[in-house]
Parts: sequence; structure tokens; C-alpha cells
Amino acid sequence: MIKKILIFIVVIFSGGLIYSQTEFVSVKGKEIIDPSGNKLLLKGINLGNWLVPEGYMFKFEYAASPRLIYELFNQMTGPDESKKFWKQFRDNYITQEDIKFIKQSGFNSVRIPFNYKLFVIDDDINKLEGPGYELLDRVIDWCREQKLLVILDMHCAPGGQTGDNIDDSFGYPFLYENPESRELTAAIWKKLAAEYADETIVIGYDLLNEPIAHYFDQEKLNPLLEPLYKNIVSALREVDTNHLIFLGGAQWNSNFKIFGPPFDSKLVYTFHKYWTDTDESVIKEYLEFRDKYSVPIWMGESGENTNEWITEFRKTLDEHEIGWCFWPYKKLDSERGPVSIKKTREFDAIIEFANSERVSYEDLRKNRPDIEIIMKALNDYLENCKFKNCRINKEYLEALGLK
Repeated sequence: MIKKILIFIVVIFSGGLIYSQTEFVSVKGKEIIDPSGNKLLLKGINLGNWLVPEGYMFKFEYAASPRLIYELFNQMTGPDESKKFWKQFRDNYITQEDIKFIKQSGFNSVRIPFNYKLFVIDDDINKLEGPGYELLDRVIDWCREQKLLVILDMHCAPGGQTGDNIDDSFGYPFLYENPESRELTAAIWKKLAAEYADETIVIGYDLLNEPIAHYFDQEKLNPLLEPLYKNIVSALREVDTNHLIFLGGAQWNSNFKIFGPPFDSKLVYTFHKYWTDTDESVIKEYLEFRDKYSVPIWMGESGENTNEWITEFRKTLDEHEIGWCFWPYKKLDSERGPVSIKKTREFDAIIEFANSERVSYEDLRKNRPDIEIIMKALNDYLENCKFKNCRINKEYLEALGLK
């Protein structure tokens, strides 16, 4: 990626003071501010499922995580055809047309969840290579053209930061107890920060998505989260002092009690909320945290609910001047997002196989659909997931107060 140095310093002498202004989004007290110093209220959408496939977005019950989904596809088509599918999937699922539509719909930002595995070779800290860098470069170029702000989100960290399907882990947040995983996490963020240090359309880094699920030993694990954040920030600040850092609370980004006073001058604290009430009581503790430390807060994920719920919760956030980023942008046969992908009859056969017994080789032989049905279903999906073939959910956009 060819980088442009876009830092312009405006020096103004007034009463012996020197003021400077850059082209980067920053923070001032409780506010995120644009390069001109004006308050910036983020209104975004998450590009979920693109770089972190999730089973429920394909209507799979058991193949919930990326690793299990890839295994399912290997079982259906073999590894060679599976690799071809996923390459084409990443090319088709989010395109320049999607980014243009998101901007034209009235959003001003996107959050891009990614799996760390796209940025390494065999989990080797000395081989920070993979298709993820090119994929991010491409979508960031499109976002720059549309003036659509970008937050990068490590949704799946080495070892697993959550301990569930969403972080592609093995059922436990090993990240906090494995020094190799912590070192690799910091190394990936440092490389990404070096890559985008001068990129103004990227406004910040969401370091760890929904850390430490509630069913693990919180007394043991929660005290380890903020020190890990500090280590990651220390590493990436060696190469990038321009961008915001988004820190999610423990227990699915809900618990801010794990935080002490801010340890960096450009922190934004992010919470997620699903299936709660929609009034001020839901965000009261985050408002109090904002007031206590005079720092910005941001709602990084919510959604998967009725349009009526979306409307009421979004209004509550707007009333309290909290920026938001709803989830997700696109998925299969659903009204709970801006656009929906058409589901075919053949894809139903894949869903049936995905949700069947696949423990033994006998199960696979007995339950696997004919290869002709599988290939038609997958080829149709690759075509149908293109923006031009998706259905726009106008009521959902209206619920977000957009066009």
C-alpha cells in the first residue's frame, strides 16, 4: 500500500500559545472530535461474517465458529474446492458497491472484525503474512474514496480472548494465560499500526472483541485484561501515535469495573448490548464512567432484534450523544441488517447436512448431499451475496434513523 503523509500542522500564535491541528480524528474530554475539532458522533455498521464467518449467519447450528465452518466445507467439497470458495467469498461478500451503499445510506463509519489467522502463517510471530493485509488495504481504499471512517476490530485473537465461538477459540480464553499468544497479539497490532499510522480514514483500533465470557473465572481472568491492553498499546504506540484505541470491557464488553484511570491520551471505551431494555438504565453505568474519567464511550455492537427495538435503543443512544455501530451489515435470509442474501433450495440441503450428525466417517457418507447439489448451492451463494443481488431492508435503515 502506498501511504500518503497527511499530517498538516496549522500553527496559530495567540497569547503566546501554540495550537496544532492534524488530519486525524482524535478525542477531547468526553468527545470524539473530527480533524477540525468538532464533535463527531459515529453512526456505523459492522462488516460481520466477512473476515470472521459465523455459523448462525449461514443458519448453521453446530458449525458455529470459523474453524468448524471450514471443517464443514472441507467435508462437503474437499480442501481444494473449499479454499477456492473462501477466496471467492472474501472477494464477493464485501465489495466497492457495498461500501458505496453504506455511505449513501447515511452511515459515517464501519467496524471491520477480523480473525488474526488471516495475518500470520502457522501462528509464527516471525511470519506476519497472510491474505488479511491485502483485504484490509482494499476495503480501506474503498472507504477512503467514500469518506467512510474505519475502525479495525480483532474479533479473534491468538489463544482466544472470549472462550466461545465468536473468537474461534477452543472453548476457553487461553490468551490471558499464554505468553506466546499475548506476544503474537501485540505483534500483529504493531504491524497493522505501522501499516496504517498515516492513514486518516482509519480512526482507531478495537483491540479485543468481547473479552472473557461470563461463565469463566472472572476473579482470576478479569484482572489480567487491562494489563494486556496496556502491553498492546505500548507496542503499537512505538509506531503509531495518531490513532484512537478502543477498549472493550470484560464479559462481552459489558463490564467497565475492570478499568482504572485512562493510561493513554486517545482512549475510547466501548460497550455492547443485545436483548436488553432500551431505556437509559441499560447505559447508566457507562454514562457514569464517561463522567468520572471524562472519556468518550462508544456502543460498538448491538442489533439482532426487531426494528422497533432497534429504533428505541438507537434513540436512547442518540439522546445521550453516544456513537454506535450496529451488527451486522449483511447475512443470509434475514431482515435484521441493512441487506439480506437470498437463500436457495439447494442451500437448505447444506444447512441440513451442517446440522446433522458428522461425528464419524459413516455419518459423513450417509448424510453428505450429492456433490452437484453442494456445488450449485455454494456457487449460487457466491453470486447471491454480491450487493447487486441482495435485498435492501429499508425498514431496518429507517429504524437507525437513516434513509
